[in-house]
Amino acid sequence: MYMMRVWISLILLFVCVVPSSGQVIVAHRGASFEAPENTLAAFDLAWAQGSDGVEGDFYLTRDKQIVCIHDRGTKRTTGVEKSVEDSTLAELRQLEYGSWKGEKWKGERIPTFRDVFESVPEGGLFVIELKSKAKIVPFLASQLKSLGTGKIRLLIISFDKATVAACHAQIPEVRTHWLTSFKQDKATGSYHPSAKAIAKVVSESGAAGVGMNGNRQVVDETFIKQLNEGGCNEFHVWTVDQLKDAAYFKNLGAFGITTNKPALIRTIRSKGK
Repeated sequence: MYMMRVWISLILLFVCVVPSSGQVIVAHRGASFEAPENTLAAFDLAWAQGSDGVEGDFYLTRDKQIVCIHDRGTKRTTGVEKSVEDSTLAELRQLEYGSWKGEKWKGERIPTFRDVFESVPEGGLFVIELKSKAKIVPFLASQLKSLGTGKIRLLIISFDKATVAACHAQIPEVRTHWLTSFKQDKATGSYHPSAKAIAKVVSESGAAGVGMNGNRQVVDETFIKQLNEGGCNEFHVWTVDQLKDAAYFKNLGAFGITTNKPALIRTIRSKGK
């Protein structure tokens, strides 16, 4: 894994991470279609593939460390069940997080927030999804103060409205997006939340925008117009792995397109779709 990281680091010297279009392609948990999600290997590969940003998921451990993992437990990615929030960093680092994706990834350990932050190249976008709700925010604020934020771009995201509001209050210099996914009413066929309801939460939480699952049955020109009318003027979509869908949301004006396949999705620029 060391030699692979050296090779990827050399590639990064030649990769531009700031798109001229202003729209960003964000690697979902890193280049997670190919590499083990939420590991430094996945993030390094995403940058090497030309991603504008990376997105990672973060929990607070029992000893108040911020670690990068999607699930509440470690079973899916390590084969051993441990509750992330009930474990210490040292306990979590005893586990191996790469080989479930393939033998060549064996040896990956759970990254801390600092590990991921320091792997972001200058000018890159680091999208921070908070999983431990509002209790994690003071610890994140402290780490950001220590690390400094001048050389990279940051966006904090969360499905929890209170967490978004806490970030807006405690880390006002960093933009936030509230996350939501759409559910269909079986009786009426309508989808919720509505654009009006989304705009209301964005306004009340102090968020700069919204992140939505890329459902083309819901998100269209009319929906975006309604968001804008409600005061929500920025949105990103997830998780988009088809070129036709990426082109669709790009043309709707998405700030960001989050994908498991950044190498593929970034070709919408060169193809002019």
